[in-house]
Amino acid sequence: MNVFYNREGIGDVLMVLLKEGERHHQTVERTGDIAVVKSADGEVNGYNLFQASQYVDVTGWNGPVDLTVELVEQLRIILKDNGIEEDFSWVDVSPKFVVGYVEQAVKHPDADKLSVCQVQIDQGTVQIVCGAPNVATGQKVVVAKPGAVMSTGLIIRPSALRGEPSHGMICSARELNLPNAPQEKGILVLDDEYEVGTAFEIGR
Repeated sequence: MNVFYNREGIGDVLMVLLKEGERHHQTVERTGDIAVVKSADGEVNGYNLFQASQYVDVTGWNGPVDLTVELVEQLRIILKDNGIEEDFSWVDVSPKFVVGYVEQAVKHPDADKLSVCQVQIDQGTVQIVCGAPNVATGQKVVVAKPGAVMSTGLIIRPSALRGEPSHGMICSARELNLPNAPQEKGILVLDDEYEVGTAFEIGR
């Protein structure tokens, strides 16, 4: 689940994205203050909550909204009050940008400029394929987990690069929208003082 709110851009509307679908083949059904967005096969892709500020505290929200247990429960209740039953027990509310530790970085077997990395994060060790020239074993790095929303609006999804599964992205300072980020290619390598698995706060 991804949640977005931008009052200046689209008005007092909370956008709840459950999964990405083909926009040209979506249908919308209105139920009270809820617009249900469905794919061509009838699957629910997400919801738009109109007059959102009457339902939730939107103070300080501008862009991607951090998920919390409380917000997810609020959304479930709001949908139910508008006649929609939705099970959100699957929603992951853990931080989407975390400090990771590169346990191993080896060359991709089918791509010279890619590395296959085993990276320890808050939910165990995951495999991430990285194209940065400076990635190496033993580094502390910033990992954007699946579901993370980058400053460009890109949502990180599990994927495969040249046949190797990749569950997240090791980030550069520029991708994290950090002040005075260098323009040359390369991931951000953190100091040892950072604790693996903890949330990393980024700019938008």
